[in-house]
Amino acid sequence: MTKPLEVNPLKLSQPMGALIAFLGVKNSMPLMHGAQGCASFSKVFFTRHFNDPIAIQTTAVNDITAVIDGGDYSISEAVKNITLKVKPELIGLFTTGLTETKGDDIKGVASLLKDEHTIVYAHTPDFEGGLESGYTKAVEAIIDQIVVATLMCEKKITIIPHVSMTPLEVEVIKEQVELFGWSVYALPDISESLDGHLGEKQGALSSNGISMSEIVELGSSSAVLTIGNSVHSCGTKLCNKNKNMKHIHFDSLGGLVNSDKFYGSLMEISAVAMPHSKTIRWRKRVQDALLDTHFILGGKQIVIAAEPDLILSLSSVLTEAGAYIKAIVSPTKSSSLDSIKTENKIIGDLGDVEGFLDKETLLITNFHGERLAKKEHSILVTRGYPNYELVGNQLKNDLLYEGTAQFLFEVANCIIANSNHH
Repeated sequence: MTKPLEVNPLKLSQPMGALIAFLGVKNSMPLMHGAQGCASFSKVFFTRHFNDPIAIQTTAVNDITAVIDGGDYSISEAVKNITLKVKPELIGLFTTGLTETKGDDIKGVASLLKDEHTIVYAHTPDFEGGLESGYTKAVEAIIDQIVVATLMCEKKITIIPHVSMTPLEVEVIKEQVELFGWSVYALPDISESLDGHLGEKQGALSSNGISMSEIVELGSSSAVLTIGNSVHSCGTKLCNKNKNMKHIHFDSLGGLVNSDKFYGSLMEISAVAMPHSKTIRWRKRVQDALLDTHFILGGKQIVIAAEPDLILSLSSVLTEAGAYIKAIVSPTKSSSLDSIKTENKIIGDLGDVEGFLDKETLLITNFHGERLAKKEHSILVTRGYPNYELVGNQLKNDLLYEGTAQFLFEVANCIIANSNHH
């Protein structure tokens, strides 16, 4: 990145990542410590993406209180006001650029309030990192501050998904692990809170997710499965709570090869010789899907602009079908990007995407890529946050055998529709 400014931003902030993490905990109240606009922006952003109400509160710091108050008062007041109406099982307190620059002692405030409320605090200034790191910091904070250390191992597995995974993807992975006879927990679990189920009422708290009592006990898992480079450290943190726990890591579960590794690992720790017959059936289907789509995707030029873990996942699938990754643009640095074969790796924004587009190129990015795709007559497949144009974002699955097949078909069909159109 050599530009002095972002022309067409792609990056999302750390507090937005932390918000998603806390929304995966049942009856939790994400509390953003900062100005009112920070929280309302995130609320509108995710409400539009998921087409569902998003629970978030703010300490509503303004320029006066920022100077006078040490941070304690506005947080204590916010907690007091929130808990008059609702009883959260967890208050997820996370910071913004304003309150971090000022240096508010959120650890101190959390310990003052800990007798009355369960509070997890995370430092997530928006002047560093991005969506992935903010999410990771919140998940690490939950593990550090809530999970109890033990040496016991029960017949259960904890899954830690990366921030770009959809609610359905989290659910599918839980179900696949369950097929091997394990009890499964996801931390955080957005498959139950952001999956777009019709709730009782507009929630002031997250509508579902992993419960606090389940989080406390996660230390007794036999294994932790981390999916995505950005959450590898969360798995290490959880293993620190129990030295007998195994850590199994996957950079991505997109594509045939990665899916094979996933099932191979599960067969090994479950001491099972064969996966479920349905799984074997889907593996054959994805092999066929690779054949069917290879003629359309083979040599096709593709540009991906998204979060690093998502770029790796999508490019894994497409390169298996013979597509050519022309360029990748990521908002933040990550070792996820190291293994991707492409001549153009850029840490930047959507402005950097423009030079790589033409009518032969397929662009995969969030809905802000629509204008670029139209201008350059490129084909657009929408992935990542936000996607305001289409409904059903929460029920997309691009992972493991079934998701890989569906994603290949979707991309190939977009190309077919486009060539018929021109």
